[in-house]
Amino acid sequence: MSIENIEIKIVEKWPAEDVVKLYKAGGWWKEEYDESGILPLIKGSFAFAVAVNNKTNETIGMARVLSDGVSDAYIQDVVVLPEYRKQGVGKNLVLKLVDFCKKRKVFWIGLISEPGQEDFYKKLGFNNMKHYTPMKFED
Repeated sequence: MSIENIEIKIVEKWPAEDVVKLYKAGGWWKEEYDESGILPLIKGSFAFAVAVNNKTNETIGMARVLSDGVSDAYIQDVVVLPEYRKQGVGKNLVLKLVDFCKKRKVFWIGLISEPGQEDFYKKLGFNNMKHYTPMKFED
């Protein structure tokens, strides 16, 4: 597949089944999740990007940003279907979101990398945050 057939779009809505397919490809979808939550998830994001194969009209990747639109932004849920990985799709999704944030004067942009993906993000300008540890609430 040629990268020139792939379009990255910022969207305000997208077919839920396409997004669920991507969450499943990332290993992040739990069966107890309700597909009806996808539209609020997209609308609640500062930016939601999709990658589309223009030849087949297939949604092949996504990523999103959470932000207040003023100070900080967090990129998350970066995923590309396995058959399209290693072709620049993930890179273009992340760069599109970084550009979206910078154009809105949000310059502090962070993310939490999955283990083994650090080099991917470092090539895009992200670095380890010294003196900070990512944490998660566990009930």
